[in-house]
Amino acid sequence: MSPLPDVEFGNAEPLYNIGVVARMTGISMATLRAWERRYDFPESERTAGGHRLYSERDVLRLRWVKARIDEGMQTAQSIAALRHQEETGHLLLAPAVGVGAEIELEAGQRQPETHAFEKRQYLLVYQDRLLDALIHRNFTRADEILGEALMSSTPEDVILQMIGPVISRTGTLWETNEINVATEHMATNYLRQRLMTWMLSGPPPVAVPPVVLACAPDEWHEGGLLIIGALLRRRRWPVAYLGQALPLEDLAVFVNEIHPNVVVLVAMTENTASAIAQWPRYLPEAAENKKPVITYAGRVFVEQPEWRLRVPGMYLGDKFEDGVKTIERLMGSAKPG
Repeated sequence: MSPLPDVEFGNAEPLYNIGVVARMTGISMATLRAWERRYDFPESERTAGGHRLYSERDVLRLRWVKARIDEGMQTAQSIAALRHQEETGHLLLAPAVGVGAEIELEAGQRQPETHAFEKRQYLLVYQDRLLDALIHRNFTRADEILGEALMSSTPEDVILQMIGPVISRTGTLWETNEINVATEHMATNYLRQRLMTWMLSGPPPVAVPPVVLACAPDEWHEGGLLIIGALLRRRRWPVAYLGQALPLEDLAVFVNEIHPNVVVLVAMTENTASAIAQWPRYLPEAAENKKPVITYAGRVFVEQPEWRLRVPGMYLGDKFEDGVKTIERLMGSAKPG
C-alpha cells in the first residue's frame, strides 16, 4: 500500500455519501443527481441499497468543475474541459488548500522523515478540530475536516491518528463530566458510521474465511472493534462483524458454521474480560486444537496487564497496528498483495 494517496489523481475508493459530498463541494444534492443524469458525471458507485458513494477523486473533480463554473463557464463546457484535460494528461487535481495540502505540495523538497513527522503533526491538528466540531455538534464541519484530512492522507492514517484518538478523548470527556452522555453518544455514533462505511466499502476481499469480530458479552463499546474491522478491510481481509454484547453461546454457533481461522474478542472492563475468559466452555475444540485461534484485545488488557494471564487465547497487543499484523500472521499464506 502506498503511504499517501496520489495527490494528482486522488484516491478512487468510494467513501462518501451524497450528503457529505454536497457539503464538501458546495454543490447541492439535487445538482449532483442532475449532473449524473445529464452528463454521466461523476460516475458514482452504488451501495448494495442503491445509495451513491463518491471517492476522493470524485470530490476533487467536482471541485475542479465547480471552480470553472464559478469563473463563468457553462456546466457542460466545464465537464467537457475536465474530460479533455484528463484524456490529454494535463489535469492537476490538487487537494483543498489547508494544512495538509501545504505539507503535501512541499513534500518533494523535504526529507521523508521530515514529511512523516509533519504529516503526523497536521493530523494532530485535524484531530483537535474534529473533536471540537463533534462536541459542539457541528457535523457539517466534522464532514469538512475529515474530507480535508483524507485529501492528503490515507484512510488508515485518518483512522489511527484521528478517529481512534477522538473516540478515546470523547469517552474521557464524558467520564470527567466535561460533556454529557448525549453529546458523547452523538459524537461516537458519528465516528462509528464512518468506520462502518470503510468496513463495508473496502477493496474486494481475498477468498478466505472471514475474521470474526465480536464484543464480549455485555460489552457495548465497539469503537476499537470497528477500527480493527476497517483496517483489516482496507488490507483486503474479509470480516464477519458481529458487533456489541455477543453471547458466547451464539458466537460458538456462528464459528462452528463458518469455520474461521481467527476470532477477535474485545473487552474494555474487568467484568467483560471475565466474561470472555469463559470462551473455552463454548468452543472446546478451539481451546484444544487452536483452530480457530481465539484472540482478544481492549483497554482493560492495556491498563491492567494481569488480565492477559486470566484470559485464554492470544493477546493482540496494545496498538491497533500490532493487532492487525498479528491477525495477518495468523491468517497465513493468504496475505493479499
